[in-house]
Amino acid sequence: MIMNRIEQRQNKIVDEFASFTNWEDRYKRIIERGKNSPDLTDAEKTEDAKVRGCQSQVWLHAKVLPNGEIQFTGDSDAMIVKGLVSILIEVYTNTTPDEILNASPEFLKKLGFDTQLSPSRANGLYAMLKQILYYATAFKALANMKR
Repeated sequence: MIMNRIEQRQNKIVDEFASFTNWEDRYKRIIERGKNSPDLTDAEKTEDAKVRGCQSQVWLHAKVLPNGEIQFTGDSDAMIVKGLVSILIEVYTNTTPDEILNASPEFLKKLGFDTQLSPSRANGLYAMLKQILYYATAFKALANMKR
């Protein structure tokens, strides 16, 4: 079976985090990812881009590229959360709505994020994922209307 792009990216991140034997090192890696991910401009940190359900402030933008793929950008005011945003963006950006909607988020459990993150961070992570799925659903509907 051929893996799609999202599965390949998920496996790459699971492999990256598998090299860390304890959660302190995993948190350091998440923070490092946050520090290395690009910031949104103040103008991009709009109320309508905010992800609801996150304790920290999180902004997520999505746009459809000419090839039909969705490009995501995001940011947070909390470094761990910004690292989590960067992981989701790495997995889902530059893929089609169908790829996103057909992909399982099981990799988050493989990473242990469902059990090792605080409940509020885990809820926020799933709120971000829900927003990505919402964008994919909306862009797919728009594309179908244009046909």
